[in-house]
Amino acid sequence: MRNTKFKEFRDSLKSSSRFFLGSNKVLQLALGRTTAEEVKDDLHKASEMLHGECGLFLTNLPKEEVERIFEEFEEHDFGKTGSLATETVELTEGPLEQFSHDMEPFLRKQGLPVRLNRGVVELIADYTVCQAGEHLSPEAARILRLLGIQMATFRLHLICRWSPNEFHVFRDTSEFLDAKGGS
Repeated sequence: MRNTKFKEFRDSLKSSSRFFLGSNKVLQLALGRTTAEEVKDDLHKASEMLHGECGLFLTNLPKEEVERIFEEFEEHDFGKTGSLATETVELTEGPLEQFSHDMEPFLRKQGLPVRLNRGVVELIADYTVCQAGEHLSPEAARILRLLGIQMATFRLHLICRWSPNEFHVFRDTSEFLDAKGGS
């Protein structure tokens, strides 16, 4: 999870809401895993939905406002190793003036064909950093960060909603497990 992005989101809702993150098993125990263990009616259904990277969001905001807030929240960030590239990034031969001369050894270690030419970092051949749809290598993720290219989107998804009157499922949790490769 992108910690700083989440903290900013959490802080924006601080006056009306609380997030609980932690061990899914502990959260399940707190809610109750079965109808016999649950604290309130149908809370065990929410407990069953706790898989992977998830948590509890408690609020006194109206249902429609919560749905709108979560739907509109989207932050762009730098891609991490293993995430899918959203576009092909190619660098053309020539000077890379955005980098200082002391960055040249680091760029070379990342696989870029560079040299110093009169104190200016120069790319000596065209170079493809990443291809759209392919997983980012550690080196590609570092180069994209240096170039300021953000390829990741941080979003939070509502899985289900519980209130004393109803239990509603927005999305099946297996949808997210499949999208993340089973984690």
